[in-house]
Amino acid sequence: MREKILDTATELFLNLGFKSVTMDDLAQQLGISKKTIYSHFKNKPELVKECTLGLFHKIADGIDRICQEDKNPIEELYEIKRFALLNLKNEKSSPQYQLKKYYPQIYATLHKKQFELFKDCVRINILKGMEQGIYRGNLNVDFVTRIYFAGMTSLKDETIFPRPQFPMLPLMDDYLEYHLRGIATPEGRKILKTIITSNQD
Repeated sequence: MREKILDTATELFLNLGFKSVTMDDLAQQLGISKKTIYSHFKNKPELVKECTLGLFHKIADGIDRICQEDKNPIEELYEIKRFALLNLKNEKSSPQYQLKKYYPQIYATLHKKQFELFKDCVRINILKGMEQGIYRGNLNVDFVTRIYFAGMTSLKDETIFPRPQFPMLPLMDDYLEYHLRGIATPEGRKILKTIITSNQD
């Protein structure tokens, strides 16, 4: 039952937002009493924490698998983006923005974990791209890693990118292209152009 509650709550939070979903809504969706939910989670913040960490680990495991598939680094970043968006339901309700606003301590914990994952993953991606000659050889790897993470984080801030004006999928595509054009060699830009053309078909 605990796993069922977590799965359903995660789905509702992603689709409707952390603020909007009440424990009553969750109980009704599951066809159980609130008392049953509270027998597994003492309050909503604990449930939110378990849901966000569970989703983080699921995405982290998926990213690890993608990184082991030996794709070229540009394809790898597009595959990671696709996988993350699929699991975040295209961020319909801007969950990270709501998490930061309503559950700042949980957000801070998650943000730190995301940075550690991102730092390692992107650093390896950059080094691999430089070695293969599709990223420029003179890159400051630590700077590029951190500025990419900072940019990805800012995409989720609706005060900067209002969702009606900047839907998440095209926004992430634009940002990924922006990032890659800044670090790619002419050979890398050929690969990028092929991927962009393929995505438009």
